[in-house]
Amino acid sequence: MSQINISTKKPNWPHVVSFLGLTFGLTWLVDLVLYLNGGLKNPATMLLLQFQMLLPAFSAMFLGVFFFKESRLYHRTNQSISRWFVYFYFLLTFFYLIGAIAALTQPDKAANLSSLLLIPSVFGLVLLIVLRIVGGKDTFSSIGMAGGKARIWLFYGLGLIAYYGLQTFLNYFFKMGQVVDITTAFPQMADANLPAAALLPIMALNTIIIGPFLGLIIAFGEEYGWRGYLQTELIHIGRIRGIFLLGVIWGIWHWPIIWMGYNFPGQPVLGSLAMVALGIIFAYFFAYSVLKSQGVWTAAYLHALNNQTLSFFFMAVVAPYNVLFSFGAGLPGLALGLVVVLILLRDPVWKTAE
Repeated sequence: MSQINISTKKPNWPHVVSFLGLTFGLTWLVDLVLYLNGGLKNPATMLLLQFQMLLPAFSAMFLGVFFFKESRLYHRTNQSISRWFVYFYFLLTFFYLIGAIAALTQPDKAANLSSLLLIPSVFGLVLLIVLRIVGGKDTFSSIGMAGGKARIWLFYGLGLIAYYGLQTFLNYFFKMGQVVDITTAFPQMADANLPAAALLPIMALNTIIIGPFLGLIIAFGEEYGWRGYLQTELIHIGRIRGIFLLGVIWGIWHWPIIWMGYNFPGQPVLGSLAMVALGIIFAYFFAYSVLKSQGVWTAAYLHALNNQTLSFFFMAVVAPYNVLFSFGAGLPGLALGLVVVLILLRDPVWKTAE
């Protein structure tokens, strides 16, 4: 019988509370501003949601650089070249703040502002690569921002695509969704004068292959906060228990936009509970990818891929009739996700002491 190793180190609870207070405070303030300006109907919605995805990383970095003296990011001790990426992330968050304010005051320019903000995001990717080349292998691993193993990116990414492909088929098979007429749903693509048979593959290439890399810096905002910082603290109470707690916290963090109708329109109560369940399931999946690859950027890539793949399959292939009662983010999808988690929990990696 294998023995589960128990960590003798405990989470730094004052630091954890500070991180959660800052992250929730900033995020829910953004959500309140969105609610007071028309909610999800406001054209600035997507830009504000992208902005709030940056806030967990911003909070962890801000506290780590200026207040947590034990942090590997602390400004008096971290003199590695990696610190320039951290400072860039502060600047990126500021750019998105300005963009969000501008979009709220000039809603007709929201789409253009969102596109414009792709420029600093792409610059962030370039900066990341340059710093890694100049600084060497340990440039980011020394501060808890390792890239992870390429094969994990590939195989787990393919697994995630297959996971949503299966759920799309199940929605179709059990008549929980309707096949999408892509020329009607996306008339802008039909206007490109391309053969109808080519539209879906082109959209798949754009959303599943290219999209995750364009969204990588934004997804890192959540993943460094939740996986890079908070997971590192909470797994000291045990990996399985710590990740469960993280999943609950992560799900609750989304509640204000769920109450406004995001993901589960018209279901504020059941939608909130479903979001917590979804948070727990994906907390285990993303945690598993980080533990196996030893890199938080793996989770950032999978997070970006998850968002893009979910959108592609359920908006361009088979659209669910009722999100809450269909495969994907709904109850049947949660049941399938639970099965995946139970399989992942059989891996010995969960028994390792911190």
